[in-house]
Amino acid sequence: MKSIKYILAGILFGIVMIKSEAVSWFRIYEMFRFQSFQMYGIIGTAVVLGAISVFLIKKMKWKDASHLPIVFKDKERPYTKYLIGGTIFGLGWALTGACPGPMFVNLGYGYLTMAIVIIGALLGTYLYGLIKDKLPH
Repeated sequence: MKSIKYILAGILFGIVMIKSEAVSWFRIYEMFRFQSFQMYGIIGTAVVLGAISVFLIKKMKWKDASHLPIVFKDKERPYTKYLIGGTIFGLGWALTGACPGPMFVNLGYGYLTMAIVIIGALLGTYLYGLIKDKLPH
């Protein structure tokens, strides 16, 4: 019963993604071809809300669901790993037409071919887990 709030949040997330057309392959295709501002607006709104949320969490010293303080680790910023990771993420997004959240929303919406994408994402995550100690972090 404690998980019901997370299930409801997931359902709400799915509804918002469907209604905003953020899970639409066509909208993602338009974004990567620089033909529409819609997806950039959605992503930009998410970035601004994320920045405001982090600011408020730090300023108000909010706690997580377990009543533990939320801590942000400030460390040096090696941008190379972000560029490589972002490039891999972007290529996967462009090839599949979905990033991790919308993969599950699309599957729930009835696009069964997304199961292949989800299996590929899980295999990629598993592969990363196997070789992460050999990678530069």
